[in-house]
Order: sequence, then C-alpha cells, then structure tokens
Amino acid sequence: MNKLTKVGFSALCGSLAAISAANAGELTVTGGADLTFVSAGEGTTGNPIGIGSNVNFKGSTELDNGWTVDYTIAEANKTAFSAANVTFTMGGLGKLNINQGNSGNGVKALDDKMPTAWEEAWGAGLNPGVKLVCGSCLSGNIMYTTPTVLGTTLTYTLAPAYGASDNGDKETNTAETEDTNSQDVTININPSLGTEFLSGLNIFAGGSVIGRQDNAGTREEDAYQGSGGATFSLGPVSVGMQASVDYTGEESATGYNTYVSKAYGVSFNINDDLSISYGKYRTRKAGYTANTIQIHEDERYVEVTSVQAAYTMGGASIRIANSSADNVGWSAGKDQDTTTVSLGLAF
Repeated sequence: MNKLTKVGFSALCGSLAAISAANAGELTVTGGADLTFVSAGEGTTGNPIGIGSNVNFKGSTELDNGWTVDYTIAEANKTAFSAANVTFTMGGLGKLNINQGNSGNGVKALDDKMPTAWEEAWGAGLNPGVKLVCGSCLSGNIMYTTPTVLGTTLTYTLAPAYGASDNGDKETNTAETEDTNSQDVTININPSLGTEFLSGLNIFAGGSVIGRQDNAGTREEDAYQGSGGATFSLGPVSVGMQASVDYTGEESATGYNTYVSKAYGVSFNINDDLSISYGKYRTRKAGYTANTIQIHEDERYVEVTSVQAAYTMGGASIRIANSSADNVGWSAGKDQDTTTVSLGLAF
C-alpha cells in the first residue's frame, strides 16, 4: 500500500516479542490493531464495526560473506495466513526474494503508487471492482532486484507454474496445466541529476506476461498487463499520476477483455502529525467486441474518488476517508458513497 511515512509506520510498528538463539539470528513479532467504522450512506452497510488484527513474524541473520537473509510471515485478519517470503541481500549483487502468497512482487508493486494520507482511493471501505495489475503476484515467485545505479533500479520476477497452488517445503502440486509461466519486469528511476529539486521525482513502469491456460480454461491467448507513471514530492506536497492496462486474453461473446485504468493523487502534510489527500481511480473497458463494435470511453467504466485525512499521536493514528464510486461492480447507475473512520493502534 502507498502511505505517507508517518502514517505507515504508526500502523505496524513496535515489537511484541523478540526471540534469539545462539548462531541463529533473531526472530521478532510486530503488529497492530485497526478499528474501523464504515457507513455506506443510503446503501446497505450491514455490521459497520470492523477489527484488523495484522501480525508479522520477521527473522534475520547474516552470513559469513556479509550477505543478510530476512524472512517474513504475514498474517492478515482473523489470524489467516497472508504471505511468506525470504530475501537475500547480496551486497553489490542486488537482492533475491522468494515469495509465496499474495505478494507485492513484480508489477503488483505498481498497481497504485499514488500519494495518499491513508489508503488507495478504492481501498477505504469500498469494493468497486476496479482493475489492478497483479502479474505474478498470485503464485509462488522469485524476484531479482538490481543494485540502484544512477537512480535506476530494475526487477525481474518469475512464477514458474502460474496458477498452481503454493506449496510447503518438499511438496509438489499435482494439478498440472499447460500454463507456461508468468514473467514481470519493472523499472524505477529517480533522475535527481544531483539536484535537490528533482530528488523527489520517481518514474516507474512495468509489464507482465502470463502464459495461456489449458483448453479447460477460459483464456485463449497469453495475458498481458502493464503500468507506468510518476510521482513528485516537493516539501509537504506530493502529486502523482499513472496509467495501467490489463489484457486478459479471454474470449467471450463480447470479444476480448481489455481494461484501461488511470489514477491521480495529491497529498499534503499540514504538519508532522496531520496529512490530507485526494485521489481518483478509473477503469474502463476498451478495444472492440467480437462484432468489431468499438467500446467507447464513456461506456462500461468504474470510477472512484476519495478524500482522506490522517492524524498521528504517538502509537495511535486516526484516519478518515470519504469515498464515492460510480457503476460499482460494473453495474450501470449503481453508485455508492462511503465514509470510513479508522483508529490504528501500534504495539
């Protein structure tokens, strides 16, 4: 998720326990609680009270050659396994990350990089159905990250059996398909050119290709995803914009499914404790149907806007988001307004 530093660290910081053994590195537990109250206005809210109970187990050790190894297990709400990964930091050779679960590797890291006081525009109490790039993120994968040279960092991600279930050690998956694999490439550039003014500029882009499904699936061609944009911070103000495309490779009565998304965001740190933001995310269907009828930009779209504020006081953060969505779930005319209040507690 994209968060301002002061908000992000307040949500999941502080050690619950530290366990160490001789010659075995260190294992720590970090976590926090999020209490939320959601109001859907005239829509159906249901039970408005929610509790987030996120816990991370983190281990680290150092090898004789100076390399470091970090291990993380993330548990989401209701003590549900979320993801696990091992990262080898290899000095001047870069980093190697082995990840399973819903990872943030590959183009997933670029799904929405817009500045925000708290959550992404679509992620604060809404489930609008916008399309986000994911690439290899849904399968066990390996990502290599180059050292940063002249402000430029590259990553390459490979999921060797995309779509297969993630395994524990010494296990294989017996559900074989004709899928090849999934591969992602990303680039992030900070072209400061030695100037302080450009130090807050970041340019990013990435793409992914996912192998065709077998004949029992619905995908007739390889799937492609891509995203690119830029963010710029100057003093207390951060702005950003990006565009994404998702070609699913699926053929149906209405033709191939292609989705184009655009996102905008601006945030402002009023002081060290208070920040505000405005963000927008819009996804539309694009291209041609099987009957070669063009889908115009104003047809079949989902759009979300969100105004947010966050205030931090020690180990607690108070966040509020007022969000609205048009054509929720791709249902024409189904609009929704939502107000979400959150209290984040760090332990």
